Amino acid sequence: MPRSRLLTGDDWPEAELRAAVLAGELVAVGPCWASPSEPQTVALRAAAVAWALRDPRLIACTATAAWVWGAVSRPPEPLEVCTPAGLRVRVRAEVRLREVRIEDVDVIRVADLRVSSPGRTVVDLLRTPATVAGGFGGVEATAVHGLLATGAASVTEVLDRLAALGTVPMARQAERRLRAVQAGAVPGVSPR
Repeated sequence: MPRSRLLTGDDWPEAELRAAVLAGELVAVGPCWASPSEPQTVALRAAAVAWALRDPRLIACTATAAWVWGAVSRPPEPLEVCTPAGLRVRVRAEVRLREVRIEDVDVIRVADLRVSSPGRTVVDLLRTPATVAGGFGGVEATAVHGLLATGAASVTEVLDRLAALGTVPMARQAERRLRAVQAGAVPGVSPR
C-alpha cells in the first residue's frame, strides 16, 4: 500500500511539523502537512479533511467542500460537515455539524471523504444565513465565485437547483445573492 503524501500529528509532534513549515520543508494542507512540491489536488485536500474528521459518515459541505474542490485557498475554521437527516454522530468542538436532507446524487466520494457536489455546495452557500451584519458574507461569496469561475458548477445548474427548491426558505434570497456574486456586487469578489 502506498504511503500517504500527507504528514499529520499522528506521524510527528505538531511542534516539529510547524518547525518544518518555518524551514520551508513542509506546507500546511488544512489540518495536515505536505511537501511544498506536492500538488495541492482535490484528492490531497480531501485526504486532509478525512484525517481530521475520522468518521466516514460525515459529509464535507459548504466552505469545507468549497476548499476541497479548490474554490478557496484555505479551509474554514471550524470544518463544516453535514449528515443525512436522522443520523446521529458526535463531533469534536473544532467541527461544525448540520443535519440536512441530502440525496446520494449530491454526495461524491473523493479518497476517503464524502463531499457535497459542487452544485449542491453552491446552493448551500447561497442559502447560508447572513454571517455579517446586513448581508451575505465574503467567505461564502468568494467560495461561490470560485466554484463558478473554475467551472466546477455552472450558473444554469445552480438556477435549476434553486428553482427546484420551490418555496424552501432562502431560495429566492439565494437567487439574489447569485446575481450579486456574478455582478461583483459583493466586496472582495470580482465580476465574472
